[in-house]
Amino acid sequence: MATSKGANTYNRQQWEDATKETYGKECKICLRPFTVFRWCPGAKMRFKKTEICQICSRLKNVCQTCLLDLEYGLPIQIRDMALKLKDEIPRSDVNKEYYIQNMASKLDTTNGGTDEITGGKAEGPSDLLMKLARTAPYYKRNRPHICSFWVRGKCRRGEECPYRHEKPTDPDDPLSGQNIKDRYFGVNDPVAAKLMKIASSMPALEPPEDKSITTLYIGNVPACVTDKELRDHFYQYGEIRNITCIPRQQCAFVEFIRRADAELAAEKTFNTLILGGCRLNIKWGHAQARRQGDDVAIMHKDPEMTIQPSTSLPASLPPLPKDLQNDFFNLQSESIPVPPPPLPTITPFVFR
Repeated sequence: MATSKGANTYNRQQWEDATKETYGKECKICLRPFTVFRWCPGAKMRFKKTEICQICSRLKNVCQTCLLDLEYGLPIQIRDMALKLKDEIPRSDVNKEYYIQNMASKLDTTNGGTDEITGGKAEGPSDLLMKLARTAPYYKRNRPHICSFWVRGKCRRGEECPYRHEKPTDPDDPLSGQNIKDRYFGVNDPVAAKLMKIASSMPALEPPEDKSITTLYIGNVPACVTDKELRDHFYQYGEIRNITCIPRQQCAFVEFIRRADAELAAEKTFNTLILGGCRLNIKWGHAQARRQGDDVAIMHKDPEMTIQPSTSLPASLPPLPKDLQNDFFNLQSESIPVPPPPLPTITPFVFR
């Protein structure tokens, strides 16, 4: 394996940068030997390796390294709870070995498919999974471990140390007590408990009081998403009046004909809509201001109607006090006399 810095100048994953060891270690779940792959995901990152075998990975549809769901990138406990899946893998060693052996033979007969064997793969979208799904890779997972010698003040490598020189987290933190078996079986997973706490505190999108508003604001729209893709997604909630895309500001406006359809679309797509690899921001559109001609027409119909003052304009000045003593500018006088114009000045001419 290439270990020098010049072997991979542009930090591109190459086959010679990874190692393959046949029957190198035993699986952390079924305790059967399997082929171990080891690689470096990038510069200044620790080496990663597979932790479980392919059979256990296919049964749960999870990654062999991080044991997260391959479709949503979430812990198995959250996925099974959202999709109401039951874990059928036994816990005892004998029953588990027998179960894994039968599943391995079924995987060979079905060409590696797991849809007919277990319910680990998501059959349909879930609002909870779409809200918590990660759309971008989490590179902090690949950071090197903390240098234990630096914590004790005995690290002599300095900047050449491949480990992180940072203070460790609180030992009482629940995230510091993770293990592979709890993550795989979906029991007592601290990461899942943290995500569920975040999901319970997520704000909801409240509809505006103005019933005439039927427009939804779509933010964070990538350039590759067109109005046709937006129409293909939002037409399932009701009849659409108009779709306006503004690529320069990366936003769009979807106007429905009925208010009930707009409320249904806002409820179903809030924090769950992902198009073009980006999570779109869903909000209610503001009420459009009246045109000036409409206000003039209304005033002609009802001359006594008073228009409410605008909140953005400054308020009128308060009246002057009646007992004003220092009247420097004659503000209290009702009629100010006009002073006479000045007489023209005549310059005398001197004859010489």
